[in-house]
Amino acid sequence: MDDPLGALRWCLASLRKALGSETLQGDPIALNLPPETYVDVWAMDAGEVPDMASTRFLDGIEPASGAEFETWLMIEREHVASELYGTLRRESMRALSAGNHPKARALAETAVTCRPLDESAHIILVKCLAASGEMAAAVAHVDATEARILNETGDKPSPALRAAARKSIADVPQGVSKNASIDALIQSGKAAVSAGAVDAGIDCLRRAAEDAEEVRNDYLQALALQELGTALIHAIRGFDDEGALALQSAADLAVGIGSSEIAAQSLCELGYSEALAGRRPAAARYLEDAMGYAKNNQDCLASIHAFIGFNLVDWGKVELGISHFQQALELARSAGNRRREIWALGIGARGVLRAGRAHEARDWLKQCLDLCDETRWLAFRPWAVALLAEARLALHEISNSTQNGLEEALALSNQLGDPCWQAATARSIALVQIDAQNYSEAGKWLAHSRERCCSVTDLYAGLLVEILSDQVRLSQLRGDVQDAASLARDLLPVVAKTHADGHLDFAMSAMSSSTSS
Repeated sequence: MDDPLGALRWCLASLRKALGSETLQGDPIALNLPPETYVDVWAMDAGEVPDMASTRFLDGIEPASGAEFETWLMIEREHVASELYGTLRRESMRALSAGNHPKARALAETAVTCRPLDESAHIILVKCLAASGEMAAAVAHVDATEARILNETGDKPSPALRAAARKSIADVPQGVSKNASIDALIQSGKAAVSAGAVDAGIDCLRRAAEDAEEVRNDYLQALALQELGTALIHAIRGFDDEGALALQSAADLAVGIGSSEIAAQSLCELGYSEALAGRRPAAARYLEDAMGYAKNNQDCLASIHAFIGFNLVDWGKVELGISHFQQALELARSAGNRRREIWALGIGARGVLRAGRAHEARDWLKQCLDLCDETRWLAFRPWAVALLAEARLALHEISNSTQNGLEEALALSNQLGDPCWQAATARSIALVQIDAQNYSEAGKWLAHSRERCCSVTDLYAGLLVEILSDQVRLSQLRGDVQDAASLARDLLPVVAKTHADGHLDFAMSAMSSSTSS
């Protein structure tokens, strides 16, 4: 461009002509929009569902102004679409929980338009249809969605989509009061899930929630839904959306009856679910709401601070995230909850490592593994082992025992059937291979890691960003600039969708290297 300042002046003059002569004045330039101006993205930032003619940012506008602006527009469209989808999802769940089925359905349909191949959006819509008694429409939508997703992606949706249209039938226990029976079902369900009998435990919790609704016991219904939602999110993969709906209902019921503890726990788990999926602003709002209900409950506050830290670290706000993990550790120790302490140490160590403090991360992870052994929480070990290997790589402490530990962790992950742990351990094995300059072997492990991470719809978005970034770096090490650029193009939409802006410059650089070469 021969005269960039002249072009800027021309653009500003054109905008003032459209918006009013008082707008876009001063140095630095101030918007100064007319009072009656409505900006839909600002409404969305305030947590409202905006008035919109399209779900696409700047729909129909495709300016031919250069590759830089096209890339910016692509990223912003993904950012806005992600925030819009999060807002629609949250509000449709709230409407469904409140029994406003027409509003819930309308919002869910718009969410499906926003993300037509996102199974989560379809699950919420199917739930809305089923809740309003439109079972035939719910089943028809499941059939159509399964066919479309299979046709366009080559993969079938998870069983959670069809399960969303199911109506559970609860048996009526004999010989005891219904309230006592419901409480027994809740306790049995919790115990079964904790013992690893997940399907049986979830069935108990579903029945408890239905029975409590039948006898109109709001407290027991809220408690059952809270435990059900938590189990669906933590204990079984692919059912986060149904879990989120149960938690939203639990939170609304709890607020209505003044049960701040159930409200706080439900909102806290909702925040974790949104953070896991990379819906950062929505997660932040849920966790902020949870904090307001937790009061002085140290155990609950430990979870909230840990989940806030988890969300912030993957958002790129690493130091602030670490401070929340430190608060979570203090609260968990005060409450005597060893599992909360283990989780905060293991997940928090990732933030410490991203901050460049490998020695400190190694210490956190060693404490985490010692507590895992002490409490016999073996199911959490693979994550800590995988991250410890990454910390030791940064400290140049890799040995044969590191590789052996990763192989054992991967074997345990396979036995547990946990795709997140499988992906994390496979990624760390790949990083060890990269360190040894075994690039071909590393490529195979990264491909396996990505495949396991993406094998479920409710994947850990932050981990996927890391895996894709590692694949780009490996291609650069191999000198394959074109492959690095292709992988960077896969990475950019994920970065934009999950607000992982710390990886944005890296992906852009990989793409521009291909262009310049």
